[in-house]
Amino acid sequence: MRIALVHSFYSSRLPSGENAVVESEFKALRRAGYEVELFAAHTDHLTGDVLYPLRAALRVATGRGASPLKAIRSFNPDLVHVHNLFPNFGRRWVEDIGVPLIHTVHNFRTLCANGMLFRDGRVCTQCPDGRRWSGFLHGCYRSSRLATLPSTLANCRGPMSDPVFRRADRLLMLTELQRDIYVRAGVPPEKTTIAPNFLSQDLDPGPPPEQPRSGYIFVGRLSAEKGIRRLLECWPEGVDLRIVGDGPQRPELEAIAARLPNVSLVGQLTRPDVIQAMQRHRHLVFPSRALEGFPLVYPEALACGLAVIAFQPSALADLANRDKTGMAVQWDEPWPELLRGAPQPGAPSPAHCREIFEAHYSESSFRHRIAALLDALNKERQKQPARASTP
Repeated sequence: MRIALVHSFYSSRLPSGENAVVESEFKALRRAGYEVELFAAHTDHLTGDVLYPLRAALRVATGRGASPLKAIRSFNPDLVHVHNLFPNFGRRWVEDIGVPLIHTVHNFRTLCANGMLFRDGRVCTQCPDGRRWSGFLHGCYRSSRLATLPSTLANCRGPMSDPVFRRADRLLMLTELQRDIYVRAGVPPEKTTIAPNFLSQDLDPGPPPEQPRSGYIFVGRLSAEKGIRRLLECWPEGVDLRIVGDGPQRPELEAIAARLPNVSLVGQLTRPDVIQAMQRHRHLVFPSRALEGFPLVYPEALACGLAVIAFQPSALADLANRDKTGMAVQWDEPWPELLRGAPQPGAPSPAHCREIFEAHYSESSFRHRIAALLDALNKERQKQPARASTP
């Protein structure tokens, strides 16, 4: 079976979870025996063009522009899997695909100009709730009304006006929380399937070691929505925390961490080095103040046997509760005392966290999900008349 993956790669200046997911899927599908081709556009290669900002804005606003359709037709796939098209591909070309098409919804960009449903330090759902020009009025993308306008124009009629959402045979949602938000915004629930991100077997560290571990680790972008500054401002004395990552808040976080003897900020690490660092800690702390999609740090932590302390309202807080892999806490709770104390009765063991990883977030679980999805799509296609256009 031939599968075409389509993805617009974000800039490499900061690591992107979406980029990593696509690279992992490409390798996993090939290892599973599928014939796979990746049709990509790279922001790093395109930004040298002085007209790039204008062209990107027009692509986003109109859905027209750069298209991989000709190359995809030459490949003649049985399935097209669209990941991210923003901002380097147009979107209308999907209307001319004559084979099943699935789309992984990595974020909230079809509902929100900045893709996070986050503004002024809190979750904001004004645009998906019907006030679709709110993002423009607040300049939610790059703090600029002009930069926000293309996304506002693209989103102003709701998600099902998006060509990819309309054409897709299945929309792959990362979590139940994400699906609920999109369904509330008008996406038919029958078009959706829950398909969480997974950890490539190349990075899988295997069963967690038996030696005792202690301390907390944060891994992520150092930016306002991740909540790391608020975490540090209340961090309990005498509790070890290692911060891994980079981002716009790094200078101010380094200044705060310098006053906290048990806190270290080590900067950006490669994913293999992140895995090694996790294996030396007891808990992942995830203080995000945004809803999030499905951060790869969750399967990475579970693969290493780490329990999760996640703050509401993030998707990881819901997952920690559902999977029984940790705790969801509220910011107004006495969580510093909780972190200072001994492990709670019934706290998840490293073995349990690893078991959940293997069942739901490993490469093996991904292969089972994709096989089941392809089988379902094939059965649906057999019941439907052939499409007019074919690659």
